[in-house]
Amino acid sequence: MRRLIWNLVSRTRAARRANSPRVLRWLRALAWPLAGGTLVECFGWKVRITDGPNFYMQYKDEFLRRVYHFQARRPDPLIIDGGSNMGMSMLYFKHAYPRARIIGFEPDPAVFAQLRENVERNGLKDIRLINAGLDGQRGSAAFLADHTSGGRVVPGAGGANVRVEVLSDYLDQEVDFLKLNIEGLELPVLREAAASGKLRNVRELVLEYHGWAAGPQSLGPILELLAQQGYRYLVHDFDAETCPASKPPFHALPPSTWFCLVHAARVDPEPDPHRAEPVTAASS
Repeated sequence: MRRLIWNLVSRTRAARRANSPRVLRWLRALAWPLAGGTLVECFGWKVRITDGPNFYMQYKDEFLRRVYHFQARRPDPLIIDGGSNMGMSMLYFKHAYPRARIIGFEPDPAVFAQLRENVERNGLKDIRLINAGLDGQRGSAAFLADHTSGGRVVPGAGGANVRVEVLSDYLDQEVDFLKLNIEGLELPVLREAAASGKLRNVRELVLEYHGWAAGPQSLGPILELLAQQGYRYLVHDFDAETCPASKPPFHALPPSTWFCLVHAARVDPEPDPHRAEPVTAASS
C-alpha cells in the first residue's frame, strides 16, 4: 500500500489556518481519492485508513473542529469510545491527553482489525479494545457492514451477527468522557445505562444522533432523558459538508437522513456553605 505523508497541523495556529475553506478544499482533494488500506501520517500518528472520504471527514471534524474535545480534570481521564472505527477518535484523545485510559468498542471485524493495527502501530498504552457494539441488551445482533464508517445493527438485515454489550457494565467508576457514534442505537444504550442507575457516573459526553430517513425520530427522547438525568446539553448539526440536509432552505418532507452532535455535561449540586457538618458523638 502506498504511503501518504500528511504534513499538517500540530500547533494551534496551524490548526486554525487548516480550518479555512481554501485549505479544507485542498485537504479534501488530497484525501478523498485515497484507497482503503492507505497508510497516512496524521499529527505524528500513522493510520491505516478504511477509505479516503471517511479519513477526511474524521480528520476535519475530530482533529480540526475538535468535536470530541473536553476539559479533563485529571491527567489520566477515563474515556469510553463507543464506535471507535479505525481509531481516529482514540488518536485525538491521546493527542490531547497522552495518559488517557480508553475503552473502545467496534463491532465490524474488518474495521476492528484496522483499529487494533493502528493502536499497536502507534504504541498506544492504557487502551482496551472490544470487538463488540453497544446496545440496550447483551447478546448478539444482525449487523449490516460497509467496512468504512456506516456499519450498523439492523434487525432482520441478514448477514453476520456481532456481539453487543451494555454500557452499564463499564460504568462502575467515574467516566470523564463518553463518546457514542453507534449509528442509531444511542437511545436504547442511554436508556439501559440510566435504568441501571449508572449513567450519572459519566461526567461529560458527546453523541452523534443519526436521523435515518426511514427510521423513528428519537432526538427528542434522547434530550429528555439527558435532562431527567441531570445533564445540560447543546446540539450542533455539523457543517454543510457533513450534514447538508439540515441547512436552509429546509425540507422536512420527503424525509432525508441527517446527523447532529449532542454534547452533555453533568450538573453537580453546589455544596451548601451553610450546611453544618454532621457531628460524631464521642464514645464513652
